[in-house]
Amino acid sequence: MIKRALPYEGLLHEVVEHDGVLYIGGIVPEDTSLDMSGQANDVLGQLSRLLETLGSDLAHVLQVTIYMTNLKEKAEFNAAWKAHFTAAHLPARAAIGVADLGPGVKLEMTATAARIR
Repeated sequence: MIKRALPYEGLLHEVVEHDGVLYIGGIVPEDTSLDMSGQANDVLGQLSRLLETLGSDLAHVLQVTIYMTNLKEKAEFNAAWKAHFTAAHLPARAAIGVADLGPGVKLEMTATAARIR
């Protein structure tokens, strides 16, 4: 059975679940005035809170794709990343450079996670 949650503007569902696997659509920062570190912490915090409501947590994230408008800011992103994920629970990940994500948006992130409860 496929469950869909959090519809957005008739374009997508923010979360689709199948067999206990959560597929999470693009998360962007709520405060686009922040630098890369701030936006990364914003997005990772949103992911953590969303997972908690879905019966999971950051330790059960399987894969993440990060889209960045400036890959030169990857070190700042990585510092925030390490503050949110423990070494024992690092997911597979890819960072992809893109031209534009919208005004002030430095990154967008998708994730796949296992539901644990």
